Amino acid sequence: MSVLVYIESSEGKIKKSSREAVSYANAMGSGDVTAVCLSQVDDAELASVGKNGANSVLASATSLETAEAAASALAQAAKSKGVDTIVLASSSSSGAIGARLAIKVEGSMAANVVALPDTSNGFTVRKSIFTGNAFAKVELTKDIKVLVIKKNTVEIKEDGKDASIEKFSPEISADDNRVKIINIEKATGKVLLPEADIIVSGGRGLKGPENWGMIEELADALGAATGCSKPVSDMDWRPHSEHVGQTGIKVSPSLYIAIGISGAIQHLAGVNSSKYIVVINTDEEAPFFKAADYGIVGDAFEVVPKLTEAVKSL
Repeated sequence: MSVLVYIESSEGKIKKSSREAVSYANAMGSGDVTAVCLSQVDDAELASVGKNGANSVLASATSLETAEAAASALAQAAKSKGVDTIVLASSSSSGAIGARLAIKVEGSMAANVVALPDTSNGFTVRKSIFTGNAFAKVELTKDIKVLVIKKNTVEIKEDGKDASIEKFSPEISADDNRVKIINIEKATGKVLLPEADIIVSGGRGLKGPENWGMIEELADALGAATGCSKPVSDMDWRPHSEHVGQTGIKVSPSLYIAIGISGAIQHLAGVNSSKYIVVINTDEEAPFFKAADYGIVGDAFEVVPKLTEAVKSL
């Protein structure tokens, strides 16, 4: 088995989710893992994915930002390396890239994969469905398999050696460039929700926007992003860009701290991929406690400042 992994970057750094995808590929036991980077990243950063389990890295000479161009480049890389499995980390773009890629390589695709494949009888993967409330076993029957891995599926491997780097110049057609990205505007000065490893979210239990200072202080102490429930954004207590949930931003951090949020099903659907969930609420019957790994029944106005001080003392 030979595996190709698409790795994404942000501000010149390989994304944590991509490092997890490389570790996933390595855990498949193939011993032959090639990473592909289609953005501009320096050689030292690219080589570091070897520690996560990659043997080599194909580095594109130019940045390819559209799904069409990325899919074409990955298809060419897969053919040149003769791989039978292609792995992508779940992201805002990987679903669109993976679907196009599966068509180009005439392969089978599974998204939201949450476990290593079972190859004892064919090739079967376990995937999350119904916003994480159920799982399905899917058999992939084509020669080439395309897997989009959900975050927190495997632990990141960190004991490998630096990967070798090979320059890669895919041929991109005019059709691949029919869509052009004119400008990208990113929020600055804070940790972005989709990329956050820790998120501190608040709900109506905070009673008003004037009390959000303690949420931001805890988030700053933890190096975390701030989020909120839908009612909070609907009431304009917080910007809609912080709305976490089924109709907002779906997140998969290592740690999600919910403060004053009851835990409606729509909110849970957006956070249930979190590795650990901590809930702080005065209502011991709040639904969120059933999904929590750790829970504190108490007044947020008393608990959160003490928690912040404890974090700062560390």
